[in-house]
Amino acid sequence: MKTEITRQQALQLLIKYNQEPFHLLHALTVEGAMRWYAKELGYEEEEDFWGLAGLLHDVDFEKYPEEHCTKAPELLKEIGAEAELIHAICSHGYGICSEVEPEHEMEKVLFAADELTGLIGAAARMRPSKSVMDMEVSSLKKKYKDKRFAAGCSRDIIETGANNLGWPLEDLFEKTILAMRSCEEDINREVEALKGK
Repeated sequence: MKTEITRQQALQLLIKYNQEPFHLLHALTVEGAMRWYAKELGYEEEEDFWGLAGLLHDVDFEKYPEEHCTKAPELLKEIGAEAELIHAICSHGYGICSEVEPEHEMEKVLFAADELTGLIGAAARMRPSKSVMDMEVSSLKKKYKDKRFAAGCSRDIIETGANNLGWPLEDLFEKTILAMRSCEEDINREVEALKGK
């Protein structure tokens, strides 16, 4: 899976359609997590593709929430996104807002990690450190079991994602915490820089 699109092009497209700091933080978090997963799962050569799919997965969500995943192909064509990248991005909404099924391992990871990074991010903000750096799987599991906590993060989607990958839920939790640790500092810096623009 390869793309000719540069990260700069992808970031400019994201910012064109997303100004909400929370949405930008989420996009950067999923990008960072996907880059970590690419390396972790043996797809180093595809790291840029995995990362850009993560960065752009919600490109249409802020401005076109009613058309999420259906408007994305049109926006992605503005930067000449390949059909493969468009498929990957649209597949993250499978069964919710998209008919495009995750097929490649990368797409299955995006489907699972997207929802889970939201839950982990919410759990991190409740911690004294406001960070994933000191978060353990056991504390995440407690938050996960409390259906009122981060109620907008679908447990069904997270469980479906783990099942699609053939991973126990605990493995998905552990890997995604590690993925978010790998990029937290860089993301915080980038979000601050974007706020200044």
